Amino acid sequence: MRIRDPAAADETGWRRLWAGYLAFYGEDLAEAVTAATWRRILNPASPVFARLAEVDGTLVGMTVNVLHEGTWTTAPICYLEDLFVAPEARGAGIGRALIADLVAMGKARRWSRLYWHTKSENVQARRLYERFVAADDFCRYRLVL
Repeated sequence: MRIRDPAAADETGWRRLWAGYLAFYGEDLAEAVTAATWRRILNPASPVFARLAEVDGTLVGMTVNVLHEGTWTTAPICYLEDLFVAPEARGAGIGRALIADLVAMGKARRWSRLYWHTKSENVQARRLYERFVAADDFCRYRLVL
């Protein structure tokens, strides 16, 4: 397995993973949103970036992340917004490797922290996440505008 930055040629493979991720969460995004997300991922000036896990030339996992500033630190903060591993590739440590990749990247680039969230009933993901850190006691509030 290799974890790497995406290239323009990865769009089809990324879209397959993205579609699986959206289906898992029961989301139906407009094509314009998916296309804009891919453009942001490829734009080096964008705070949105992705990492791809590849096995034998096939994309099997991805993260989509947002690097941003904060008010409690002067160092950048990374929000791991989306993580997905293709169903046929699960159980091989790909999710763990994708998170470990971001941890290593964050240490090397001196980010102040890496954070993410998931639904409380996503037990499988929570088992993986808690290998890195315990969940905190914050509640998320989301107001759609």
